[in-house]
Formats: sequence, structure tokens, C-alpha cells
Amino acid sequence: MDRNYLDNLRHSTAHLMAAAVMEIWPLTKRAIGPSIEDGFYFDFDFGGTKVTEDDFPKIEAKMREILPSWKTFERKLLSAASAKKEYPENSYKHEMIDEFSGNGKKKVSFFKSGNYWDLCRGGHVEHPNKELNHFKLLSVAGAYWRGDEKNPMLTRIYATAWPTQKELDDHLNRIEEAKKRDHKKLGPLLELFMFHETAPGMPYWLPKGVILYNELVNFWRVEHKNRGYQEIVSPILNKKELYITSGHYDHYWSEMFVAKTEDEGEYGVKAMNCPNAHVVYGSKIRSYRDLPLRLSDTDTLHRYEMSGVLNGLFRVREFRQDDAHIYVSEDQIESEYKEVFSIVKKFYEIFDLKYSFRLGTRNPQNYMGDIPTWNKAEKTLEKILKESGVDYTILDGDGAFYGPKVDILMKDAIGRSWQMGTVQLDFQQPRRFNLVYTDSDGSKKTPIAIHRVVYGSLERFIGILIEHFTGAFPVWLSPAQVKILLITDRNTKYAKEISEELTNENIRTTIDDRNETLQAKIRDAQLEKVNYMLIVGDKEESSKKISVRLRSGKDTGQMSLEDFIKNIKKEIEEKKIN
Repeated sequence: MDRNYLDNLRHSTAHLMAAAVMEIWPLTKRAIGPSIEDGFYFDFDFGGTKVTEDDFPKIEAKMREILPSWKTFERKLLSAASAKKEYPENSYKHEMIDEFSGNGKKKVSFFKSGNYWDLCRGGHVEHPNKELNHFKLLSVAGAYWRGDEKNPMLTRIYATAWPTQKELDDHLNRIEEAKKRDHKKLGPLLELFMFHETAPGMPYWLPKGVILYNELVNFWRVEHKNRGYQEIVSPILNKKELYITSGHYDHYWSEMFVAKTEDEGEYGVKAMNCPNAHVVYGSKIRSYRDLPLRLSDTDTLHRYEMSGVLNGLFRVREFRQDDAHIYVSEDQIESEYKEVFSIVKKFYEIFDLKYSFRLGTRNPQNYMGDIPTWNKAEKTLEKILKESGVDYTILDGDGAFYGPKVDILMKDAIGRSWQMGTVQLDFQQPRRFNLVYTDSDGSKKTPIAIHRVVYGSLERFIGILIEHFTGAFPVWLSPAQVKILLITDRNTKYAKEISEELTNENIRTTIDDRNETLQAKIRDAQLEKVNYMLIVGDKEESSKKISVRLRSGKDTGQMSLEDFIKNIKKEIEEKKIN
């Protein structure tokens, strides 16, 4: 699907929605209406009027009433002064006009269709009355102007639009399916994590969630140790001078939490691991024999995300990354990227996640270093991507400020796309930190740094896994692998013997000995997403066997405990998907 066309379609539909809103509520002040990943939104200042989802049928009906008169989009240029007259007392549009016009130095563009026109840089469909028929308003939310809590709160209407009715219906079905999988509901229900108002955007991990978290980290540790990575831990607080050296002070400081001291100045709460990794590299003399040097860590990071964008585990202020910084010589770049891509393949296939790559190139407004070096790095990455055999796209201007990057885009069980891990090529920071190694000829050379994460944010990855599996995790990852369901109290001793033997084999096991019916115990275990239910009664105890039931409801019959342990351990070891 053509991404540019989708953006134009959705931005055009945003104009249509704004036109309908202005006819119904003429005193409304408009702000912005961009396209987003799966749709678009428009921010409005309705004054004292409260607009809710109950108003959506009225807005949609007005949109359809207006649409036949929208034959095309016409572009017009106005001076800044004339443009402002189109928006009396609308400070939002006035601010944008000043920005677009360079404070009045040049004209700004408007686009008109039917009787509606609006300040706009463009990006529209050619025949709106034929192309804008498949849309749906979705939700209402509050949003600060320009995302700044100091600015007024606006009403944001989210919507979606697609080229065909089938694509719209498919998307709406995905939304309904996503609601059933919502990690913000399933996570607390399964007692994995919780939030508290005293720590916004910073999750509390509950005992079951810690099991899940640690299983992911332990798997990561074993795999990386086997591939020559060395794990480090570094300080969470660092003086601002470290970030001045790295370049983050100029490019990232506003997104970091800052601690001030009376005698030592400002400290930054660590938002990324790379400056600390560079300090470790520079702490001793390095030789070409040390390269590639792979330093990994899973330290806790903090970023000052605006409260309005916090979203469960998907957008948090406190998180951990499965981070690594690899120091290589120039001729090792290609082989090391291939090694990283092989790690990505293994990790994502384990969770049955399909993925592709996206190359982010230099942002002309926000980069560090010289352009020839950037061009060389970008060509190197594109060559590696072509040879990887994995589908990839290019997003111009999306690189990190210190180098181009390859993002990992994955699709979950219902077809949603997520940007997860990233692999970034950095020629700049090693120079700023004066990092060197002694080459085989005795000369001093600067290494190149590869910044990479595979899971990405562990919090976000777990949120996606919860939704991908609907909380029904593979047995190796599941906090609730086995539950023994007692039929009568007479079998308590036998159940405890089974539990002890399973626990000794490192199989996570609990006993349900409540005074409830067996059917109630089965239902509750299924709601808890337990992988295996072992039913124990007189018949099982007398035969020294167990009756095994899957969380799907399938009854596999009786078997010996020895066979069950053998089967489940094999399933755990092979990390099978249920």
C-alpha cells in the first residue's frame, strides 16, 4: 500500500471532518489535523461546548452531506497578515502562520475544497468526492496544544480513513480484536503489573510479571553470552558534562529528568546507555585484537515523556532496554550487522513475530558530524540491508542525531505493525569521546560504534507480547505453567507430592485446594491463562497418575507424572509456541 497516498487520503479526510465540525459549531477554533499511523486526528478548541463520541453520527452525517461538493483541492497563497484575518482570535493558527511564514517574510498556503479552506502545507487526493468515502470517527481525547502541559487543553478527535470499504472494515475489526487483547486491562487482571498515581508512567511489576520479565532477560543473557557479549552496569545519574561530550545535552536534554545539586551542578537521570558504554571503552587501552568489543546492559532508563502521551507499557517514563554497544573497525561493520540480524531473526521467530527493516537517514535539521561520513554510513547500511534478504523501506530524515539507523518493524497476531528494536551506526560519538584502538601496524584509530537493541524497551515488548498472545503465553514464558486442581481434600497429600516434584524440576506450580467445584477451578485456571491443569482425585491417586487438561479446554487424559515432566521440560527447552 502506498504510504504517501494513505497520508494524503487521511489528511484530506481530516479537512472534511473539520469542515463538518465548523458547520455544526461555527465558533470552534481549529488547530492541526495530521495523518497518523492508522488514521488521522484533528485538534479543536470548542470553547465551552463539550463534544463527545455521542456527537460522532452527527459529524459523520454532515461529512457525507458536504462531500459531493468537494471536486478537488485548490491551492492559494496568502500573506501572513491576510492569513491571520481568516482566523479571528485563533492563537493556534496565528502561531502556525508565524512559523510557516518565517514571521511574515513569505506567503503561506491554503487549500480549498467546496466551501471549506484551511491553512495547510498540502498533501491531498485529486478527487475527494470519489476517494473520501470510507471513514469512521473513533474516539475523543484531551491533548495539550503542541504537547506542552503549559498550553491550553484541546479536544482531539481521532478517526480513520481507507481507500476501500473492505480495508476500513478490516481495520475496524482489528480495533475490536485489539480491545479484547488490551494489555492495560489484561496486565493487571493477570497480576503482571500495575500503575499508581504517585509514579505516572512508571510501572510496578508484580510477582507474576517479574517472572515474565526475568525469563525474557535470562534468555537474552544466555544468548548474548554465547555470542561474545560482556554485560556491564553503569550509573543512573551522570553529570551533564557527560552528555555535553556525547551530544545529548544539545539534542536530548529537554527529554531527560534532571537533578540539581548545590555544589556539583546538574545531573542527568540516565535516558540512554551509550555515553556510559563509551566511558567503559575508554577506561583502558584497546587493541585491534579486542574488536569487535560487545558491551551489553539492561540498566533502568528514564525519559521525560509528556503525561498526555503515556500509554500503559507502550509509552512509559521508566523502562529497561536489552541494550548493547559494539565497537568495530570499519572493515568489521558488515559482518557485525549480519551477526546482529541473525540475533533478531532468532528472537523474533521464537515469538512467531514477522518483521521487516526500515532505514532511517540523516535529518538535515538535527544531526552531528560531517555529511560525507553520513553518506558513507548510509550507503553501507543500504548495502547490508539489500544482502540481508529481509524486506526493508527507507524513511528519510529518521536517523539518530549521531548516525543512520535500521529499525525493526514487527507485526503481531492481528496484523498491527510495531517499531521495536533498532541498530544504529555511529561514527560521531567515538570521536567526541576520543576513543581509540591500536591497529596491527601500531597506528591509533577511532572505532565505529554500533548501538543496538533487539527487544527494544522491555516494557513495550511485554505489552505487545501480552496483546499478541492475549495473555496466554508459551509455557517457557508463562508465570503460571501448572496448576494442580484438587477434587477432594482426601487427595491433598498426593497433590503436594506432585507439586514438590514439579517444583524441584523448576516447573512453576500452584495448588488450587479451595472449597469450590472442579468446574469452577477449571474456569478460574483458564482465566488465569494457566498452561496445564493437573486434575487430582481418588482415581488418579490410586493409579499414581494425573489427568491433564490444557487451557484451551482439551482433556488429554491420564498419564504418569514422569511422562508429563518429560514433555513439559522439552516444551520449555525448545521454547515452543502453544
